[in-house]
Amino acid sequence: MPEPDLSILIVDDAKFSSAVVRRTLESGGYSDIRNESSAQQALQALEHRPADIVIADWLMPEIDGLELTQRIRQFDESANHYTYVILLTGKEGSNALQHAFEQGIDDFINKSVMNEQLLHRVYAAERLVLMQNRLLADNQRLIEANARLKKQGVLDPLTGFGNRGYGLKRLEDAVQHAHARGGAACLLIMRVENLAELERDHGEGLVRQALLAFSRRLKQLVRPMDIVARMGTEHFALITHQPDMGRCTTGSFRRLHESLNYRAYKTTAGFIQLEVSIALSAAGEKDAIEADALLERAQQGLDESRELRRITEKPLSG
Repeated sequence: MPEPDLSILIVDDAKFSSAVVRRTLESGGYSDIRNESSAQQALQALEHRPADIVIADWLMPEIDGLELTQRIRQFDESANHYTYVILLTGKEGSNALQHAFEQGIDDFINKSVMNEQLLHRVYAAERLVLMQNRLLADNQRLIEANARLKKQGVLDPLTGFGNRGYGLKRLEDAVQHAHARGGAACLLIMRVENLAELERDHGEGLVRQALLAFSRRLKQLVRPMDIVARMGTEHFALITHQPDMGRCTTGSFRRLHESLNYRAYKTTAGFIQLEVSIALSAAGEKDAIEADALLERAQQGLDESRELRRITEKPLSG
């Protein structure tokens, strides 16, 4: 049976199409359904109360469905919430749909088969979004429990990431793993450059919001087995094991750099930009180097990264 209290928001500038979607959802047992006729109105409604599922037309004036999805993802980051986004489209072709998925949509329905497929897709979306939000809530409770237990010896209380000591220990483990079994221990050091400016203009509370939003986005961008640690007030480390040194290049992490730097973060002061410098270094099977030396080597590239506005690489030789 569907969850009748599941919150669904329909966004469509065509009243007839919006009414058809609403009637279909009501016939499937859903009752918490809102309608908005533009993406801007939808964003205002989501600011007031999040939705579990958003069903939006792809083609709308001013803000289309893809941009709406990106803005929803920013809302999700700030609220520790996940919204399942379904776009209604008449577009055909794999290129357009691949582009849509890259922008963060969860599903799409061609308007020509909407009557036959809408309810089935929403039923599937319901299971996924409820599970995802349960996991987010459970994770938040774990973070809060860890903070209450004052495990500052291991964890950073704001982000829930490991602290500097934890990061160095896991980097040491990664280097030893590369020595023993091959592959590469790949280290990225990230520095958030404009925290002092944000604190001067908006206060310490805004800085905490920005760092929390940054940490949530970073966690979304990395693999589950990757290690993320907060190494200092504005420094973060990403530690990954790669099958070979060829996988540990600046090009491998370009999307990470772009997502952290060029997508705004939502805070109570509005949307803000963070300037994040990233430097990379790696140790392979034959590289004799300690974890703290590898960390120091990577950090040497941060000033260059800030100047060039791209990831820089500091190889062990040269």
